[in-house]
Amino acid sequence: MKASVFYLPSIASRAEIEQGMAGMRGDYYQRMLRELSEQICLADELGYDSVSFTEHHFHIEGFELSNNPVLLDLYFAMQTKRIRVGQLGIVLPAANPIRVAEDIAMLDHMTGGRACAGFARGYQRRWVDVMAQQTHDIHGALPHQHDEIDAANRAAFEENFRIIKKCWTEEMLTFDGKFWKIPAGETPWTLETTAKYGKGVENGILKSVGVVPKPVQKPHPPLFLPFASSENSIRWAATEGVTAILPAMLPVYENKLYDVSAEVSGKRRGENMGLLRDVIIADTDEEAMALWRDSGQFSGRAWFEPFGFRRGLQDPVTGGFMSSEDVVAQGYALVGTVDTVIRGLEANMRRQQVDWLFCYTYNALVPHAVLMKSIERFWTQVMPRFA
Repeated sequence: MKASVFYLPSIASRAEIEQGMAGMRGDYYQRMLRELSEQICLADELGYDSVSFTEHHFHIEGFELSNNPVLLDLYFAMQTKRIRVGQLGIVLPAANPIRVAEDIAMLDHMTGGRACAGFARGYQRRWVDVMAQQTHDIHGALPHQHDEIDAANRAAFEENFRIIKKCWTEEMLTFDGKFWKIPAGETPWTLETTAKYGKGVENGILKSVGVVPKPVQKPHPPLFLPFASSENSIRWAATEGVTAILPAMLPVYENKLYDVSAEVSGKRRGENMGLLRDVIIADTDEEAMALWRDSGQFSGRAWFEPFGFRRGLQDPVTGGFMSSEDVVAQGYALVGTVDTVIRGLEANMRRQQVDWLFCYTYNALVPHAVLMKSIERFWTQVMPRFA
């Protein structure tokens, strides 16, 4: 199993966020970059497989200040030697797929082939509605939402993904889809230099374009889908050879997803799949739980649960949720001493072996010095049992 550090980068502590408008504070952002640099350099030295960032915009509240994950990838890749850098993920329905393909190919070259590529559908309407308006009027689609908004969002996501793969793997690009036409129409192009040294023109009309550079990794960087919780998403990922990362979900929900992935991909159950888990290691279980209350549980209730991200842990019969202690005991959050976290990860592996573990770090919400120690303990004392 491979372990990666994952950031939805928080800009400040709980106390600072509760003062309001933390996202506006440039001094907080500078501090965040300094602390992330130290954490990611440590992860690089220890041997973590990769680091990944999300994409969100307009987050004045202070959660998830990660509007350009590729730029963050490059910033931290320039400070490290071996760790892979990626996105979990770029929100394709609100993006220009050719720009995405170019950016990740450039990242792959600039990092010497260390790029990963992760793509998401986008669920926050505050920013997806704004950023996608000139492209194809797509909206954010909430998890567990299955309606016309969801269907349009998924259609745009899948079309953009197809274009990106063609950009990376085909010399010249043409595409005729619902949202994109490449070329866009009867585009005149009579440049003699193209006739001599290029291609893609017939009788003075542009017929195809060449997207450059191509990635260093062939046919393209490793692909990831965060955070898959529906059969449609898992089926798509298995068909496309994309590693699906599951959030914390009860077996009644996730077992079917493992079965679908194996059936569609023809791989063993759990292969090419990963888990997202909160990871906080401290000297005592009580200390770790207190840290988790001010980080994972605070941000979960303030920011993620309103979007439906806790439903995977809801009992389908009673409608109830397990206690925090049971969440930890069953490994849905890896919080506690080294021994407690080992037992929690063992509980996950008994339910289903997977290839990847993405460790949600809660930077800034967990004090930097504590988080540095947690990152080190997880790699040196927990992972040797599972690597």
